[in-house]
Amino acid sequence: MGKKEDHKQDLANFFDEFLRTGDEEKITEYLTSNSNLPGRRANLELARAFAELAEDHSAKDSERLWDLCIKLTEVSPDEAPVDDPKEFLPFCGACAMGAIGSVSSGFFLKALSCLKELAKDPRWRTREAVAMGIQKLVGKQGQRALKELEGWIVKGNWLEMRAVVAGVAEPALLRNDQTARWALELHKRISGQILTAEERKSVEFKTLKKGLGYSLSVVIYAIPKEGFEYMYRLIDSQDLDILWIVKENLKKNRLIKNFPDEVASIKKLLK
Repeated sequence: MGKKEDHKQDLANFFDEFLRTGDEEKITEYLTSNSNLPGRRANLELARAFAELAEDHSAKDSERLWDLCIKLTEVSPDEAPVDDPKEFLPFCGACAMGAIGSVSSGFFLKALSCLKELAKDPRWRTREAVAMGIQKLVGKQGQRALKELEGWIVKGNWLEMRAVVAGVAEPALLRNDQTARWALELHKRISGQILTAEERKSVEFKTLKKGLGYSLSVVIYAIPKEGFEYMYRLIDSQDLDILWIVKENLKKNRLIKNFPDEVASIKKLLK
């Protein structure tokens, strides 16, 4: 078995006990003690195992599992700053929210609402977990989830928009041609918000810009014809932040190796 399956096996008994008694102590203890924090990389295999178990068990008692996720995500930055083992609790909670919402219609909108709020969390790992939660929702709910994400694209909500681009820029999701087209459309709308923005110096804006510096290449790889056509239109804007985003995406190997002629053609226009 892989690491994720090992963790699922370890957690399974704790989940059963939690659903019987409501006592989450063994779950939270297992998550924090195996978080790999402090460290460079949190235990993503464990987070995925936790989310999958929450999804698998949601049919038994979705309310209790949802309440557990809420409790985990309420662990604040003051209580659990970046790299603290307890930071892993909101990370897992956010991932599992998406998993539960992806299979339980009663929690679909609740999951999106909670993830939208968590997208503004100051901890970068929690924001990454929001993207993972979005991926769960899009993976199971498709256009319904993508349509809801349109509502996150609002002027000045830079971190919410960053969550959208990080969430949809997932190769496994973009194998679906319709999802890939939705993802490109979401990127177009967000670029439109940038082009009309006057405030561009905040940390939040820079976080979105950095995310767009890789996410667009993931979408273009999935639908290259439409994607590269859009890149040409972005260059026409002559907006410095947009041009930076284009240049960063052209550095990605997924484009350089698979579409060398298109990359070279666009680079000529940027000189």
